[in-house]
Amino acid sequence: MNELDQKINTHFPGLVVRKDLVKTVKGNAIVPSYVLEYLLGQYCATSDEPTIQTGIETVKEILAKHYVHRNEAGLVRSNIKEKGRYKVIDKISVDLNDKKDVYEAQFSNLGIKEVLVDSGTVKKHPKLLVGGVWCIADLEYEFTEDKGSSPWILSTLKPIQLSHFDFEGYVEARKQFTTDEWIDLLVQSIGFNPEMFGKRSKLTQLVRLIPFCERNYNLIELGPKGTGKSHIYSEFSPHGILISGGEVTVPKLFVNNSSGKIGLVGYWDCVAFDEFAGKQKRVDKALVDIMKNYMANKSFSRGVETLGAEASMVFVGNTQHTVPYMLKHSDLFCELPDKFYDSAFLDRIHFYIPGWEVDIIRGEMFSSGYGFVVDYLAEILRSMRNHDYSDRYKEHFSLSSDISTRDRDGINKTFSGLMKILFPHGGATEEEIEELLRFAIEGRKRVKDQLMRIDSTYGNVRFTYLGTDGQAKPVTTLEEEEYPSYYNKAIAEGEDRETLEPAQPGSLPVPSGPLAPVEPVLKEKHLIFQENQKGLSFDTLFGFYLKGAAAITVTDPYIRLFYQMRNFMEFLETVVKHKASDEEVSVHLVTTEDDFKGEQQKENFEKMKESARAVGVNFTWKFDGTGTIHARHIVTDHGWKISLDRGLDIFQHYEMNDSFTFANRLQQYRPCKAFEVTFIKIGEYGNGH
Repeated sequence: MNELDQKINTHFPGLVVRKDLVKTVKGNAIVPSYVLEYLLGQYCATSDEPTIQTGIETVKEILAKHYVHRNEAGLVRSNIKEKGRYKVIDKISVDLNDKKDVYEAQFSNLGIKEVLVDSGTVKKHPKLLVGGVWCIADLEYEFTEDKGSSPWILSTLKPIQLSHFDFEGYVEARKQFTTDEWIDLLVQSIGFNPEMFGKRSKLTQLVRLIPFCERNYNLIELGPKGTGKSHIYSEFSPHGILISGGEVTVPKLFVNNSSGKIGLVGYWDCVAFDEFAGKQKRVDKALVDIMKNYMANKSFSRGVETLGAEASMVFVGNTQHTVPYMLKHSDLFCELPDKFYDSAFLDRIHFYIPGWEVDIIRGEMFSSGYGFVVDYLAEILRSMRNHDYSDRYKEHFSLSSDISTRDRDGINKTFSGLMKILFPHGGATEEEIEELLRFAIEGRKRVKDQLMRIDSTYGNVRFTYLGTDGQAKPVTTLEEEEYPSYYNKAIAEGEDRETLEPAQPGSLPVPSGPLAPVEPVLKEKHLIFQENQKGLSFDTLFGFYLKGAAAITVTDPYIRLFYQMRNFMEFLETVVKHKASDEEVSVHLVTTEDDFKGEQQKENFEKMKESARAVGVNFTWKFDGTGTIHARHIVTDHGWKISLDRGLDIFQHYEMNDSFTFANRLQQYRPCKAFEVTFIKIGEYGNGH
């Protein structure tokens, strides 16, 4: 266990579980993670290895014995008949049979229905009536000659979710963690390894939790396949339900006017629509109209009666095109079905998660560290729906007066949700509050900027906020920074989004902005890059500043690990690309020796040296013995110093062993870490002015 895992176990004993255990016990059981973690929480919520191993065996045994696989349903039914009584784990839904005036349960995997349920159970667990609930139930079998009655009797039923928790204890324990530690604990709770994500990417993952802790929160996430968009809504919480976007009807979602039965929004905290994108999908116009009203006013009609509900709405779908392609030809909502491609509907969305920034899920991204048992965290988040943290920035900041009420609501709700998740105890610094406020503004700005393309009646809004000094601070979206020429372009009048042709090879734009690969005028400058920004490479960043140099010195204490060496090799490639074939260049590296793998480090440098010599680069290196070098910079003998606050380590983790991904082969397709670079003119040979 690392230091964080030990701390987690100390402050949340019995409420956390090792996240790799879920895979260990799952086997071929098709159950949500919260069901498995509920069981693991009963038997494995400890850091004691022998207890964990015993607990795993117990959970496996419970699943083997009591979880109903559909293909073994006949055997389980036989067991119940032979033994008279048997415990099962299954998804149970209940209907009212108004002809007999009784409630009847249906067991999803076991394949039995018309099992009598008493009114008390249904009153206690109303979600049984909509969508069904995973439960541990005791079933009895008693044959009767009466053809009208079922032989199955439900003797006990217990939904698989936490019955009680100590919110005060949770808040007190939160105070023992730094903000970064807490974020990592939450990311581990979702099941991911925090080391694989930058700060911005972690916040993006945590935004997915806001619908569980914020009432009537409307969230959309569109992006490439395989980024885990729907996972949280199907696996994470017993209070959320994931439904296919194509299966939604007014009665299912809101109200059945003939029976008067309330739909999903009346019972679930979060209703997520999977596969929401797809222009060809048929959508009921009446559904869109009711959704628009519900998303704006938290209410819907049943005949003459108006009903309110608190369910948050989440829309997730896949995009077919790249971001620059969408910005050039249409907008970031272009994949939606026509009926939803409606400015009044889209204006009700509080936050747009840029799914293209989220990494495609790979095996090494999963966590083996400790995180909350998810139904514990789900109950905590649910209890926080009663709180409002949206005013917690107002002591330090205020939103610009030309931000509309609807924009303000979106920003406030996102900010409130992030504050509940990260700072339930308060205690955020001004810098931390500002970071969350900027992030909340960016997500709403992404929605509004697209609306202005879709509907010309939307006026331009300056998304700025004011600090206590009265200075206005503008907020931009990351794609605005990356593709300014496309982002700020209005779509030509009359251009129909339906006529979008698939991208032709070579038609995608070259990244624009400060890094466009045109021979630039070299000048002193300072550049700042945001986390997850793409389109960067050593070539475009400082290739032209290396051109013509005969000697280059790189000072970077962190060229030790394999990926750092690979970065340095790519730097040498940049030198080679920018030198004339009949010239030779000397490159000298000053770094520090690795404490454990120094020999391997030297061996790799020797290989680089041999390889570089063949292409006209004389590579030398030395280890700094003092251990005091902190500066990271590149100095050329023809008058430039390039100061890099992260050295050459500017890219986020990517799959190095997969030769068939472009991120592996081309730097501009890798997301960056946040970093800054300064270009300083010095005298020839580094003597200074």
